[in-house]
Amino acid sequence: MKKLTNSRRLFLQQSSLAGLALVGSSPWSSASTKPLGNQPEVGKRIGIIGLDTSHATAFTKALNAPDASQYAGYKIVAAYPKGSKDIVSSTERVPAYTVEVQKYGVEIVNSIQELLTKVDVVMLETNDGRLHLEQALEVLKAGKRMFIDKPIAASLKDAQAIFAASEKYKVPIFSASSLRFSPSAQEIRAGKVGKVIGADAFSPMKLEKTHPDLFWYGIHGVETLFTLMGTGCKQVNRYINEEQEVVVGVWNDGRVGTFRGLKNGKQEYGGTAFGSNSVAHLGSYGGYDPLLMKIIDFFQTGTPPVSKEETLEIFAFMEAADVSKNRNGATVSLVDMYSKK
Repeated sequence: MKKLTNSRRLFLQQSSLAGLALVGSSPWSSASTKPLGNQPEVGKRIGIIGLDTSHATAFTKALNAPDASQYAGYKIVAAYPKGSKDIVSSTERVPAYTVEVQKYGVEIVNSIQELLTKVDVVMLETNDGRLHLEQALEVLKAGKRMFIDKPIAASLKDAQAIFAASEKYKVPIFSASSLRFSPSAQEIRAGKVGKVIGADAFSPMKLEKTHPDLFWYGIHGVETLFTLMGTGCKQVNRYINEEQEVVVGVWNDGRVGTFRGLKNGKQEYGGTAFGSNSVAHLGSYGGYDPLLMKIIDFFQTGTPPVSKEETLEIFAFMEAADVSKNRNGATVSLVDMYSKK
């Protein structure tokens, strides 16, 4: 934290000497968007779409820090700030987050098309998954690799359409929660407990009325569950009370995995993997750095660290959980979600 504070102080001193105005007549006024020097080489210029999530500022602080050598020279150079149009918790963040990223030399632009002329790769950070298909299409048509922050979309149908466009334009993409890449989850995925014969995962479960229930925040715990269990879930049941919710998934080979959404009480992330050799509890959250390292590797290689099939199964699982809720906890098949109109 001290390093970030020092880098910010250094920038403010430099910008003061240069007479650079950080704030113009509007949060993304062209008068306040001149990029700084020390720009990354062509091929390593990252653009952000959407400054309505804390991920945008956190990623900028990490990647644009003076000592960020672990990121192979990739830096965020430009951002298009507009994200959600009607989710107040998102829209109210944009002005302050715009000013914040400018402190790290990020140029603010007025459109996605303008952004695409200045960058080589893209982080789609808009908090509102309903906009992702429309925004992603512009990036894919431009041929630029893209990380799409969670949720990849606000419906399984839109998620499928995004991957279809990725294949059409031959541009790789991936999406993931940062929880997937926590060190302890990755160790279990790599075989620490032997074969995972069952798993429980939990996370906070804040709701947003514009998205299916698990898409907004429960996705962190659901993705943790799939990181431990892998693909192959065939059906779910959802159980609800005032304090918590539990979604039980049965896999094709008979294994059982559960997601517990915490609505009240202590809000934490975690889980347990039950293996053929041992039982392991997930350790503490590893922060954003493991995810950022995967994003940079993806930008360099074009190889997604999470498969299309696994991402789509996660979204089928979450949509099936909503259907089960509407059917008072009845069993719902994931196959039915893929064919749903």
